[in-house]
Amino acid sequence: MPYTNVFLQIKENLQIAYRQAIDSDTRLDELRKAGHGKFVAIFTEDQGFTESSNRFLPYVQELVAEFDAMQSSTHVAPETLESFVKKLAALLQTLQVFKQSK
Repeated sequence: MPYTNVFLQIKENLQIAYRQAIDSDTRLDELRKAGHGKFVAIFTEDQGFTESSNRFLPYVQELVAEFDAMQSSTHVAPETLESFVKKLAALLQTLQVFKQSK
């Protein structure tokens, strides 16, 4: 597999995103109870996600499903990998900004 090292890094980043998403979703629940966080989706359609949610975990789950499909594929197009990495980066950056906004 030509992307072995890249896939290992992606897997590590997905694990980080999962843990951060759980913490962030808990915080979003607290904000909603306080009457804040009245938005429909975290990411817009043009950011590449098919999921539309006001929680982070569904986006992580979407990326995990895409990653599993890439790993089981015999050939991964560079464009596919690039698109995936952009979405993962957007997710991680958004989680980081949200975490810092406490």
